[in-house]
Amino acid sequence: MIPVMHTQITPAELTDIHQVLTDHHRYWGERDLRSLHLLALVQEFGETCLVARADDGIHGYIIGFVTPTGTGYVHLIATRDDARGTGLGRRLYAAFADAAHLHGAQRLKAITSLGNTGSIAFHRRLGFDATVVDDYNGPGQPMVVFHRVLPCD
Repeated sequence: MIPVMHTQITPAELTDIHQVLTDHHRYWGERDLRSLHLLALVQEFGETCLVARADDGIHGYIIGFVTPTGTGYVHLIATRDDARGTGLGRRLYAAFADAAHLHGAQRLKAITSLGNTGSIAFHRRLGFDATVVDDYNGPGQPMVVFHRVLPCD
């Protein structure tokens, strides 16, 4: 495991996402989620798409944006295989919450599949409420939807 204190969380650049895609297996294992890494999100919402970088590369990242109704939506969050369990995911979420709040977010939202028990446990530890929403991704495709209100100033 690598020490997290040597990482710096900064806005993501397109080259960062290209690097993440090159090293995709280090973040997602056998799950192929490359198609969810939409470069347009980084181009259009760069201040809420963040990477944790260190001398040896990108240790983690979060891709998200703020909706017109004030929701900071997390599209993807991942930590590299050697950075798991170090608190980096929590730090990425905190940095995203701060950035989203600066852009008018009043709450956070994320989704995952019913079978992603690691994501469900992670979000619950961060204080999110979790609800199963039937047909969220279309007929017969339920998802777990997470919500958390951001603190007021």
